[in-house]
Formats: sequence, structure tokens, C-alpha cells
Amino acid sequence: MSRVIFALMWLAHFLPLAVLARLGEWVGTVAYWFIPERRMVARVNLARCFPQMPQAERERLARAHFRAFCRSFVEHGLLWWAPRSRIERLVRIEGLEHLHALRGQRVVLLAPHFVGLDAGGTRLACEGDMASMFANQKDPRFGALLRKGRSRFGDQRLISRQEGIRAAIAVIREGRPFYYLPDQDYGARDALFVPFFGVPAATVTALPRLARITGATILPAVTRMLPGGGGYVLTLGPAWSDFPTGDLEADTRRMNAYIEARVLEMPEQYFWMHKRFKTRPAGEARFYSV
Repeated sequence: MSRVIFALMWLAHFLPLAVLARLGEWVGTVAYWFIPERRMVARVNLARCFPQMPQAERERLARAHFRAFCRSFVEHGLLWWAPRSRIERLVRIEGLEHLHALRGQRVVLLAPHFVGLDAGGTRLACEGDMASMFANQKDPRFGALLRKGRSRFGDQRLISRQEGIRAAIAVIREGRPFYYLPDQDYGARDALFVPFFGVPAATVTALPRLARITGATILPAVTRMLPGGGGYVLTLGPAWSDFPTGDLEADTRRMNAYIEARVLEMPEQYFWMHKRFKTRPAGEARFYSV
């Protein structure tokens, strides 16, 4: 089945972006009703993070997220097969001067899990050699295409999560900017329970640890999907100052607070289908029924 889906994505990538966007949003409308587990996860996450929001508004947001997520998935065909010139038009970069100002220094790019994260990462690869981390996918074909998309241009170094933080430290010390996605639940190991929208969330502490061990500067990298088939904008923010502080929990809280602020700017584009609160503190009931 996956071969058929990927073949259709290959054919679709020849379409105009506006058509691809409408197609992806239609897929998301349908998927909302055909993937009940992920629909439940999105509803639970939104209810936990926005308890004061009316239920009807949370439901609207969950549906909008499915449309945005599936649109980004369909548009992955461009990242995997479109020529470099089209990808450079697809994703506009704002704040590239912040990265250029750190040329020759060690840099970690903080890239939260928004639907445009792969578009942003692929676009940055057009600017120079970088490194990033990937998680093994249940479907090996999908995983292979993701890795291909992230390494099509230049000499990109991809690190599996199984290689761990030591491999990340090595590539940062080589001088490669490290495109890092630290905001998902990977269990209690190497994590602290830090609030995310007021909910204790198992949060990996690798960002401040990498900065401390390597002396790297943290540079935010957030990709926004534009409406109406308008492509994406990757925004590179100013480098963080006074980070890390030596207080691991405070530094991890700062990361989550930064991500929260970006979520409020485009709430439908955050990865609400991920079980962000899967790991619970000892004695606390699970949030998800499956």
C-alpha cells in the first residue's frame, strides 16, 4: 500500500503548489474520520493544553491540524523529488543573517515539531552542509524517503536516535549546524517533567546539555506553512543569550516556554497527533486510552 501512496505522491509533485495544497487539505478532512486513534490523541492533547478553550473551538482546531498535517505530507513529494530551484521557491528563509553571523562557530538549531519542519530542514540543506537526527519509522520505505529528502543536497549528516547524544556532540564539534527536534516524548530516560502548557511533560534535556558540552549557540528555527498554497517561511531567530545557565530544569523550561509561544502563533500546525504526554509521573493515570 505504501508503494502506491508514494507513487501517487511522485505524480502529484508535478502539480502546481496551490493544487497540491487543496489536495492535501482534502486528504486531511477525510483522514480525520478514518484515523480514530490519532483523532483521539489530538483531542486529548488540546483538552489538556487548552482547558479553557470551548470544546467546539478545540474540535475546529483538531480538524484544522489534520488538514495542515496531511497537506504537509502530500507536499513532501516536493521535498523528495522536486528540483532544488523549486524547493528554494517553496520555502522562504527569514533571518538567515543570524546563521551567517555564527559562521565558523558551533550552532544548534532549535526546530520544534511543526508540520513544516522537513520543509525548513530541506531548505537549509540548500544553504550548506548540516546535521540532523531522525527516528526510525514503522514503515521502512517512508523512513528511507525521509532520509533521502533530508540529504539530497550537499553533504548532510543524518544521525539516528539510537546513536545518541555522543554522535550529536561529534558532528557539532565538526562545525556543522545541528538541526535538532527535542520536543517529543521519548520516555523518562534523560528527561525531566517540565510544564508544557501547564501539564508536566517528559522533556529531553539534550538541548542545554549539548550547548554546555560543545559550547554551541542556540538558534531558533521555526517553519510556518502559509495558507492557500503559499509555501513555507523558515524563520531563524536571534541567537539565545545566557543559555545554558547551569540550571538544567530552568533551561529546559525555557525551551518549552519558547515552543509554547510559537504554538500560540499557529496552533493548528503543531504536532497534536503525537502522544506528547504519554510518559506520566509515578502514580499518575495515563492520558490516552490506547
